[in-house]
Amino acid sequence: MMKSILLATAASLAISGSAIAQDADADTVVATVNGTEITLGQLIVSRAQLPQQYLQLPDDVLYDGLLDQLIQQQLLADTVESTPRHVALALVLEERSLLAGQAIEEVSLEAVTDEAIAALYESRFGTAEPEPEFDASHILVETEEEAIAVVARLESGADFATTAQEVSTGPSGPSGGALGWFGMEMMVPEFEAAVVDMEVGAISAPVQTQFGWHVIKLNDTREKPAPDIDTVRSELASEIQEQAITEAIDSLLETAEIVRPEGIEIDPAVLQNIDLLKD
Repeated sequence: MMKSILLATAASLAISGSAIAQDADADTVVATVNGTEITLGQLIVSRAQLPQQYLQLPDDVLYDGLLDQLIQQQLLADTVESTPRHVALALVLEERSLLAGQAIEEVSLEAVTDEAIAALYESRFGTAEPEPEFDASHILVETEEEAIAVVARLESGADFATTAQEVSTGPSGPSGGALGWFGMEMMVPEFEAAVVDMEVGAISAPVQTQFGWHVIKLNDTREKPAPDIDTVRSELASEIQEQAITEAIDSLLETAEIVRPEGIEIDPAVLQNIDLLKD
């Protein structure tokens, strides 16, 4: 319904005189339908609930489109003589959900502060030992015998990248076996263990992994610097928020009186029985 109203309004509406006075507030009445008031606050909430694509429309189009929608909704709602049970239940659920969301927002605003983010950053990265990173290349073959032959070829002076291009079965073969920079736990354990024990420039003995047999060359090593706080701010904020919400719910559960009636057995499949909502 909103889509049809907004599209029609956007296509045909000239710039209208629907400007709102500067002193208007959420309680300002913008229309009355058979005695029922529609307020500016209702329009603001309606706009906030729109999908992102509609928010690109001009303000005057949104204003008139939303107002038309609320007027039409009220006209239709007035034709229903009594509130159906499923609508009443939906209203209860919607109110509960909105209030819970408000509580989460309040908990989050209190918990996620610049000070909290800075403290978590310091504990996570301030005293942490720098992590090593490795730049390596490898040649992957199917058997140990092939890997031994590769090592012998390299020890005889063959170029590593050229050899990788000729015999490696791995996806990095065409690029000379280059793997680029990687950190700890980014490679399978056997490969990582071999690389950690190598000297820069060295060629490994054959290393077996689930992918086959590798001959590895360690090109270089470096220490991975701690990320800038702005780089991980969003991640840290999410962690603080999640922990604060969990603690708030746990605290409420500890003090709440929650009763689940005993002796009542409900088949979970009953959730599919829409007929129970009929008046």
